[in-house]
Amino acid sequence: MSTAESSPREAGPQDSGTPAGPSAEPSTWAWPQNAITFPDDAPLQALILSATKLMGAYGQDSVRAAGLKLSLSGLGVLRILMSEDGLKASEVADRAWSSPGTATSVVNTLVRDGFVERKPDDADRRVVRLYITDAGRAVITYYVSQASAWWRKAFDFVDSDDEAVVRRFFVQMINHLSQLIDEERGA
Repeated sequence: MSTAESSPREAGPQDSGTPAGPSAEPSTWAWPQNAITFPDDAPLQALILSATKLMGAYGQDSVRAAGLKLSLSGLGVLRILMSEDGLKASEVADRAWSSPGTATSVVNTLVRDGFVERKPDDADRRVVRLYITDAGRAVITYYVSQASAWWRKAFDFVDSDDEAVVRRFFVQMINHLSQLIDEERGA
């Protein structure tokens, strides 16, 4: 057992010592030296934040392996526009669970690279809508074909008997966190 595993420390901003679930007791735990040595009492938020960070890095590697010079955020915006073209930037930001400033920065890059176009709304010329271009559609189609094996490999450790339980947990977590965000933002 490593020193990081066995020596507890004071709870910090990363792990407030808050309970990991409704009946869990607060604990102190040591941040691991690597992703394999998380202690059994690590808070759920630390585990999910770490998994998310690693998934983001893995996902960006899949983009590079496909030979693309896009961010995962850019691909996310393109996927949103493929689902519903002609959204306002604020609507894209909401659907991407992003801030308007971050979405604008990503969209600016996509416009510059020819994957998205901005066009005035027919009914209200003050409103600008975003449209995916043919090049944007092609990039998504290409990425999905190239990265599907990467993503299968990322989840090949999940036993097929457990997949429904894992899927249900993530859907419930996404729904719950979405509700909490809406409450916080007064939506």
